[in-house]
Amino acid sequence: MTSEPAASPARRAPAGAAVLREDVTEAIRAAVVEELAAVGFARMSIEGIARRAGVGKTAVYRRWKSKLHLVLDLVGAFAVDGLPVPATGSLQGDVRALLEVMSHVLRHPVASAVIPDLLVEAARNPEIADAVRGAILDGQRRLAEGIVSQAVARGELPESTRPDRALDLAIGPLYWRQVVVREPVPAGYLDELARSVVAGLRAG
Repeated sequence: MTSEPAASPARRAPAGAAVLREDVTEAIRAAVVEELAAVGFARMSIEGIARRAGVGKTAVYRRWKSKLHLVLDLVGAFAVDGLPVPATGSLQGDVRALLEVMSHVLRHPVASAVIPDLLVEAARNPEIADAVRGAILDGQRRLAEGIVSQAVARGELPESTRPDRALDLAIGPLYWRQVVVREPVPAGYLDELARSVVAGLRAG
């Protein structure tokens, strides 16, 4: 069983400032992916994750206070938070760039395993819904708002255009294809979808 070294009494770190071994952290993250694939989010437990990672439960709780926070941290590793708003110079180019990013995110094995389960749990639990919104949706909304704002400034869209509609038109089909029915994205699909999204936005 992997364990973390105890701090020397003479060099004890202040409370809350213990140094966490990165190899243990990565072992836990890998165990979460395996546990999700084996049992799903609802049946996943800290005990099962710790056992699979070869560590004690305390090693998990030092890093994350619950399995939800652990999974959201994992999701956050490939979320779009912090990515710059596409700036290709045209609405269609910006939408196409957004689709490329989101298609890449949804192809990630963790995303395909975690996001459907999280959305089911979010429908039952307001706390989970708020956490999922912050980890997954806020970054996407920021990008959509930036794309629409730039398009309005260029005169490509009316000021009344709603960014959330742009996000629905763009991400909905991708999520359905890649996560729900799990079909590959054929060549040219993202170009066609970008054109459809732009046409839908311009149609009001």
